[in-house]
Order: sequence, then structure tokens, then C-alpha cells
Amino acid sequence: MNPQAKLISSISLFMGTIITISSNHWMMAWTGLEINTLAILPLISKSHHPRAVEAATKYFLVQATASTLLLFSSTINAWHTGQWDITQLTHPTACMLLTVAISMKLGLVPFHFWFPEVLQGASLLTSLLLATVMKLPPTTLLFLTSPSLNPTLLSTMAIASTALGGWMGLNQTQIRKILAFSSISHLGWMTIILIHNPKLTLITFYLYSLTTAAIFSILNTTNTLKLSTMMTSWTKIPSLTAVLMVVLLSLAGLPPLTGFLPKWLIIQELTKQELTVIATMIALLSLLGLFFYLRLAYCATITLPPNSTNHMKQWQINKSVDMPTTTLTTLSIMLLPLSPMILTTL
Repeated sequence: MNPQAKLISSISLFMGTIITISSNHWMMAWTGLEINTLAILPLISKSHHPRAVEAATKYFLVQATASTLLLFSSTINAWHTGQWDITQLTHPTACMLLTVAISMKLGLVPFHFWFPEVLQGASLLTSLLLATVMKLPPTTLLFLTSPSLNPTLLSTMAIASTALGGWMGLNQTQIRKILAFSSISHLGWMTIILIHNPKLTLITFYLYSLTTAAIFSILNTTNTLKLSTMMTSWTKIPSLTAVLMVVLLSLAGLPPLTGFLPKWLIIQELTKQELTVIATMIALLSLLGLFFYLRLAYCATITLPPNSTNHMKQWQINKSVDMPTTTLTTLSIMLLPLSPMILTTL
């Protein structure tokens, strides 16, 4: 891809995100989302592979539909209340349409079908952007409108997302698809707590993005795309592959790693709100995700490939681990002791 074109796309992506998360007016938020969508499309289709072009087309159609619904929702609200302020969304129909629009943009169940396919068609770094940065503007809009949204609808979609993200990830062999279903599952955790404690949703999103960025950085360094290549990737940089196992367990939410913190806080908050049944359900459904994280960790560090065929060993590539990867992996493993400081922001 042309370096100038890549620079323009990256700057537009950054600007679109900033415009949306800093706006009070619905039209400005919509404009930022549109800039985001148009900026990421060249990055998805840059390889010109048919699968990448298909992924870009699916992404464009879904995001255009979601943006139309968001604009329709804000227009209905302005028609009935005279308010274009994002925080003044009060009309029931507008609230429902907004929930559908944001769910389509995020990939929440039942509007999740596009997300694994798009991630599978994109490169690792573009998949990282789709799974983290592109979810920040819609999550911010959910945060701003959370008092107006329907709790029953959000809870239903959250539990369905956690269940389906766990179930569908069980039989996948492509790592990008596994991480896509992992993202859908984590979105369920973020949505379930949105009504009761919106700040906790943001903290969960930030920590999820941090851990996911660490995993994608490691996969990009070792050039690993599926389970079969992951089994032989340990010979490239053994120490990094060992760290990958720990980061995967952090994403699964095991103590004493960083990923345990948001799940612990969410279950604690749901229990305080006397929603023990929902807390129990979502905790049990997260065990499905734990299975495929453990399978990834097992393939990365414990499995030895069969040596019956003659093939050249990929031994110790002279490729140094860059500073961003090192920083991300450290933060995604060791932030739990900072939980008292994080709790002061809630």
C-alpha cells in the first residue's frame, strides 16, 4: 500500500475517533463514525486478496446500515424533543433504534455475523484496529446514552453475546476468528454492566484492548495465523511464545493477571445490584471462553508437532521483540496490584 495513502487513512482514523468521542451533537458523532468507516476500508482491502475485498465490502455494508439507523434514531429524538444533544436521548423508539445501531457497529449478538468474517479477511494489524480502536467510538456513545437505554434488552443481548462468543469459538482453527469470538464474548461483559456502572464498562474496554493488543503484537512478531502454525511457532522466539500463554490466560480472566480485574469488578457490582442470577450465568458462560484460551495456550507452548515428515526447523529467527510488544505484554499481565488505584476512578 502507498505510504501516503496509509498515512492519510491512519490520520483520518485517529481524527474520526477523536471527533466522535468528543462530540455532544448527534451530527458530529455520526460524521466521526463515517470518517472512521471510510478510513479503515483501504486498510482492510490493501492486500487485494478476494477474501480481503469481501471483508471490506461486508464491513462497509454493515457500518453504512448502522450509521443510517443511528442517524434515523437521532432524527426521531430531535423531532419529538427538539434536542440534538447526545445525552438527551429520551424517546423510546429512538433509544431502541440506537441500541440496534450501536450493536451492529460493535458486533453484539444478534448482529455479530460480519465481525469474524471481516477479521479473517484482514491482516493482523488491521484486525487489531477493528477489535480495539474501531470499537471505542460506539462504546463511548453507549456510555453517554446509558441512562436512557432499555436494561432488559441490553442484559439479554449481553448474555447472548457471552454465550455465543464462547460456543462459536470452540471449534475454530483460525486464530483471528477465535479472537473475534473472544471480542464478542467480552462485549457481553461490557454491556451487562453498562446500566449499573458505565465507568466500569470503559475500564473493561480499556483492559480488554490492552490485552488484545498484546496478543496481536505477539502473533504479528511470530507471523502466526492458525493453530497448526502456532504449534511450530515456539521454535522462533521461545520466550515470547511462553509470554503469549500467560497473556492468553489473562484474557481468559484468570487471577492474578490483569484480565481478572474487570470480571471480578463486574461480578461484584452485579451482586451489589442483587442480580446474582445474571452474575452466576455470565461467570459460568465465561468458562466456554476459558476452554479455547487454554487450547490456544496448549498449542502455543505444550504441543510438539509430529516429526514424521522431513521439514526444515524454524529455529531462533534473528528478530528482536520491539518495545511496544514488550510494554503491552507486561501491562496485560501485571496490572492487578494497581486495582485499588483503578477502583478510585469508579
